[in-house]
Amino acid sequence: MTEMNTYPEFPKGCRTLPEMLEHTAATWPDRIAYQWFDRATEAWASITWKEFLSAVRRWQKALKASGLKKGDRVAVLLTNSIESLLIDQSVLACGMTPVPMHAIDTPSACAFVLSDSGARALVTASEARWHSIRDADPTLDLSALGTVVLCSDTPTEKEFHGTPRVEAVTDWLAAGEDYEIDPADRPAPEDLAALVYTSGTTGRPKGVMLTHSSLVANCSQTWQCLPLTEQDVSLSYLPLSHAFERTVAYYLAVAVGSQLVISRGIQSLTEDMQHAQPTTMNTVPRVLEKIHTSFVNQIASEGEAAVQTLAWAQEVGWRRFCRKNSLPVEHSPREELDDAAWPDLDAKIGTRVRALFGGRIRDLISGGAALNYSIAKFFCAMGINLRQGYGLTESAPMISMSETVGNHPTTVGKPLPGIEVKLGANDELLVRGPQVMKGYWHRPDATKETFTEDGFLKTGDQADLSDGGRIRIKGRIKEIIVTSTGEKIPPVDLEFAIQSDPLFEQVMIIGEDRPFVAVLVVVNPTRWENFCAELSLDPKDPASYESRQAQRAVLQRIRKLTRQFPQYGVPRAVRILSEHWTPENGMTTSTMKLRRRVITKHYLALIEELYANSKA
Repeated sequence: MTEMNTYPEFPKGCRTLPEMLEHTAATWPDRIAYQWFDRATEAWASITWKEFLSAVRRWQKALKASGLKKGDRVAVLLTNSIESLLIDQSVLACGMTPVPMHAIDTPSACAFVLSDSGARALVTASEARWHSIRDADPTLDLSALGTVVLCSDTPTEKEFHGTPRVEAVTDWLAAGEDYEIDPADRPAPEDLAALVYTSGTTGRPKGVMLTHSSLVANCSQTWQCLPLTEQDVSLSYLPLSHAFERTVAYYLAVAVGSQLVISRGIQSLTEDMQHAQPTTMNTVPRVLEKIHTSFVNQIASEGEAAVQTLAWAQEVGWRRFCRKNSLPVEHSPREELDDAAWPDLDAKIGTRVRALFGGRIRDLISGGAALNYSIAKFFCAMGINLRQGYGLTESAPMISMSETVGNHPTTVGKPLPGIEVKLGANDELLVRGPQVMKGYWHRPDATKETFTEDGFLKTGDQADLSDGGRIRIKGRIKEIIVTSTGEKIPPVDLEFAIQSDPLFEQVMIIGEDRPFVAVLVVVNPTRWENFCAELSLDPKDPASYESRQAQRAVLQRIRKLTRQFPQYGVPRAVRILSEHWTPENGMTTSTMKLRRRVITKHYLALIEELYANSKA
């Protein structure tokens, strides 16, 4: 078990999130706080810390004018925007509790959160969005909801009968102009600062209660491993409703006064990185995989010489990284040329890779899901300080982060200062510290089950602590596949091994209660065309994905990729798919983690057919 360390006040004297904002606005009033793309003017807009705090005060008055009181829950269903930040900070400043919701959630999922949290107000984009939620599930009680504020729409109903009252944000703000802010509403450190609902990959989501004290502590803990300053620029594209982005990008920027640039979204990420030129950014493995695939395909289109240069740059760059981080060096006959060759290789390859992120990236933090080792090796070899962050919503969320020196990509780094970790039954990682949640909203039994008798949070992840105290996550305990023959197979390492082949963009191992494991693979369109050409198949013909010839060839590649695994862990059957799994189609979470049960249910008939036609 690691020793528990103390951590300094961060920033000094601040114990709540509003105090952090006030501190930053007083310290750097005229520095740019946020940038965002204004759709009305089709140009980037910005606001200083002083201006932002003034706007927060205006939103506070509107909340009071709505009849809301300290302790009330206010649900926020918006994409990342300046409005989503203003409503969050104003709710916090009023001593109320934000209930962030994922913008891509289904209407019924949103209705459940509104009902379960007892939210008294909802801030969302459009009337149509509100109507879809209102009508989603008549069995859910939304009677607590008194106000709906529309940030991008004007309500069509001019007269209101009963509740809730639906208002355009401009009218809502205007109605609060004459109200006074009550100092008695200011939150205390132990008041709730967020009610964050888990993604609900298994059953109904639970509301995680995070206090101001928990979030301020986690900002402090994270900052000691990621010491951002007011000079830094962060680009935020992950949903601010997700705990990882909420704490590490948003609240940490508030704490230290760094600038946050709000991306227009994943589709515009490439252009937004060039605009923002961030020094730090949070990301998820799936996006890194896409950037890697796109770059490798671009190099392939430039000819064999470029491909060979890339391979050499990776080889040399990885050796340099290993020496810096005390990792075993992968030797080769041309190793003695490393120092002489690197400047040219870096100019031809490394510089191009770093330029994809705007050219100034200093800390790239990957979290939200497990990172493929081969992807980590690539970016680390290219001179990017790619660090893994690990955590849970229930831990506010950060638990550990890779070091800048001593970065071992097979691990998620050492526990943050002030956090204790140890292993429990079945090697489950247990965590204790000031950042841990207060419990689950109205779920005392679930709360009790999640903690040990001595107050450690059960993470649900199997871990290894043998690498100098660094945490290596072996997989979710609930995701371990148990075949009908009793073999236990953690799927993630297998999936990563298969995914190292650029033909396979997404991979999911199946086999629970089956006689052997099989695999679903989503192929890269460009690589699939080349693959089919070698087999004289038409890649545009849907039948090519079901071709026995293609399946045999794919399975042969998979067997080579997984030859280091026990024989019972090597997939014996495959199904090739063209449809990608995304948050939009419900197959992944907002951070693109596989929703295994949803995918299995969606392809159940196909899976049954796959096993029926395969021999054990």
